[in-house]
Parts: sequence; C-alpha cells; structure tokens
Amino acid sequence: MKKIDRRNVLKNLTIGIGSASFLSSPLSGFANTQAEGNTIPTKDFGNSDIDKPITAITLGAGSRGNVYGNYGIQFPKELNIIGVAEPITLRNERYTGKHNIPEDNRFTTWEHVFNRPKFADAIIISTPDNLHYAPCMRALEMGYDILLEKPIAPTEKECRAILALAKKTGRIVAVCHVLRYAPYFIKLKEMIDSGVIGELISIQHFEPIEHIHMSHSYVRGNWHNSKETTPIILAKSCHDLDILRWLVGEPCKSISAFGGLKWFKESNAPSGSTNRCTDVCAVEATCPYSALKIYHRERQRTYVFDLPEDKSVHGEFILEQLKTTNYGRCVYKMDNDQPDHYVTSMEFENDVTANFSMEAFTSYHGRRTRIMGSLGDITGDMSHFIHTDFLTNKATKWDITVDDVGDYKNSGHGGGDWALVTDWVKAVKKQDTSLLTSTIEASVESHIIGFAAEKSRKIKQIISID
Repeated sequence: MKKIDRRNVLKNLTIGIGSASFLSSPLSGFANTQAEGNTIPTKDFGNSDIDKPITAITLGAGSRGNVYGNYGIQFPKELNIIGVAEPITLRNERYTGKHNIPEDNRFTTWEHVFNRPKFADAIIISTPDNLHYAPCMRALEMGYDILLEKPIAPTEKECRAILALAKKTGRIVAVCHVLRYAPYFIKLKEMIDSGVIGELISIQHFEPIEHIHMSHSYVRGNWHNSKETTPIILAKSCHDLDILRWLVGEPCKSISAFGGLKWFKESNAPSGSTNRCTDVCAVEATCPYSALKIYHRERQRTYVFDLPEDKSVHGEFILEQLKTTNYGRCVYKMDNDQPDHYVTSMEFENDVTANFSMEAFTSYHGRRTRIMGSLGDITGDMSHFIHTDFLTNKATKWDITVDDVGDYKNSGHGGGDWALVTDWVKAVKKQDTSLLTSTIEASVESHIIGFAAEKSRKIKQIISID
C-alpha cells in the first residue's frame, strides 16, 4: 500500500493495488486497451483534531443546503447548524427538526437573519442563484465566514464586488467548486504536475448533462431562464471551467464558444401536444420527456415536490403538482432560453489548449476527460481513468471509489461535497484560507472565463480574457 498526499484538498488519499479489465468500462469508446489497476478510495471525511464545532446558519434549505448541513449531523463536533432561513414552510420545518434549531433562529428569508447582531461563526449560502450576491455581501459586512454555493453571482461585476469585500474584511469565502475536492480530479492534477505525462499539451473535457436532467433543471426547472438566474455555462458548467483552469495551472487568455437552444422550443412540439402533460396530450405516451412518465410513473427527481411523509398520498400529490407547477408543462412550450448544447475552445498562458463540451442529449451522465501530454495521455470518466506511457506502451488503470459515511451515500460529486466542507470547517476554525483550494480568488477567475464564453457565444467572436 502506498499513500498520496492530499493536503491541499483531501487528506490521506490511499491507493490499493488490484487489477481490472478496462473493456467493460463506459469509457471503452475512448480507448481499447486493458490495463493493470490501482484503486483510489476516499477514507477520511472529517477533522479528528477539532473538538469544538463552528456554528453556522443556512440560507436556503433545499437540496444543496441539506447536503452541506448533513455534514454537521455526521460530524457534530465540527459543524453545528444553529439557524435557518427558508421561505418554504415544509423545508424550514424539516431542516429545523433535523438540526434541532431553536425557534428564535428560524427565519423566513435571508434578510431576517441579518436583522440580528452576528450570532454564529459562518453562513452557508445555498439560496437560488440570483440570491447569492446580496446575502453574501451582507454576511461579509457583518463579519461572517462563508460557504457559498456556485455560481458566485449572476454578473461579473457582482463577482468582483464579493471578491473585493472579502479581501477588505479578511473573511473566509469558500466557493462550492467541489470537483477540486473529488479524488478523481485530485489524482489527475497530481499526475499532470508530477510530469508523468511529460509536458501538458491539451485537454478535452465533456459534461453529458443527461436528457432527463436537462429537461428537469434547465427546461422546466429553476434554471430554465438565464435572465432570471444565470447562463447555463455558469449554472451548470462553472465547475468544469474551474477544473480546467486548475488542471492547466495558468490563466486562460482567450476563449471561443458556440451553442444554443436547438430542440426544446415550440417549433419542435409534436402535433397533438398540449401545454401540460396532464391535459390529455395525444403524444404523451411516446414522449421521452413526458412529465407523467418521469415524475409520476417512474418517480424520478420527486424531491422538488417536498413530498409529505405519508407515502400513500404521493401519487395524488405528484399529479396535483404536475397540474400547477412548471414541472408538468410541455418541454416544448416553456419560456426557457438555456442552450441545450454548448462548446468552448480555450487557450491558456502556457499555450495549452482545452476544449469543453456540455451536451444535453445523452442517456448517461458523469464527466469525461482526455488529457494529452508529450510523454503520455490519460482518459477518464470520474469512476476511473487510464494512463498510457508512450515509451513503454504500459497502460495503468485507476479506479475511483468513494466510501459511504454513516447514513449518507458518498456525499456527492465523486466525494467532493463533504471533502470541501471538511477543509472549509478547518479553514474557518484556524482562520487560514490557505487550507482551501476553492478560494474566492480562484473561483472568480474561472467565473470570468464563463462570462467571456457567454459573450463569445452571443457575438460569435474570440474573446480575450483579462
């Protein structure tokens, strides 16, 4: 057994030696080869040297607020959630019960939290995208440290303003660019920096959103309108731009982007379709995006409905939601504007190039990566990757496993979610920003790449990045 140093992101990432065939992998289209195998498991969420928790208030008790809050349930000696702001009553009640939050510390909106003097160490901001900027600025002004869900803010001006105030106040702001904390990308970064593939020449990176995820989140869901939230390149893929910047290790100097909304629009609506899937739609039974199929018959992604505890009424409850919310509307008749395919080409200061593609129309999800160096290459898909040495033609496979922790399955994003919280808790406890990888400075830089990509896509020109 040998160990990998993970101080910058994960601690004591271990490698076990084994063997496996690569041909059965989802990446078999990337390369036809067999390889000797290594395994990278995640062993250690949590900080054993912390005996008194930091206290935090969660703004937004939806999916992401619960992911980060659950860390405090598993590691109560490190993180104690003592307050919540959430306008949806059921979510507020459930979050309050889960964390035993005092009644006086329950709030309807984020503004109410800041009507009181500072009463916790930190703020977790997991509100909708367009509600990141104002609470983050107010929290900094009041002296809170912050865990900020991505994207930082909807505009470059607001992102730069948060960065400036964070520097002025000296507070810690960790942006939830959780892929930097995933074992898969940590190992890729280590291999690039070690020189094992020679000099880095180019990277191709692919994010398959998966067709149902696209229809759920970016056609019907909260992010369907870029003007009301943020462009999809930031809402979905700022992770990927950030990880490319991190892997390359140099600033991006220019970018070109193409893409648009090709399929999910009214001109493609099948004959006989109705405004809602529940309106006796003539083509509902043959539509892969049928809301009745996805939410009612297959019960996918029903967490958005805040289902009641009584499972016997779930079917009726879901049907009512489909009759009254955007999740029941026809995907071809929404007021959505987010691109369903998006490609970018980037050039970095060290003359490394990178291509990134975000695609809605796939049957699968999970990021894919190809890294090309002067002495070798790497192909991977978040669950494993293969490194091939050009001199010896030896191929080495690395399997990525993420351990379950308590009642929680892997923590999300390939182990990155809780690995980020682990380091954020320590950074707040020690008041040391250097313990973080996803600092506000680094994250703003990759957001600027995203804003430049969107500008390039719209005006169809190469954009230089300052």
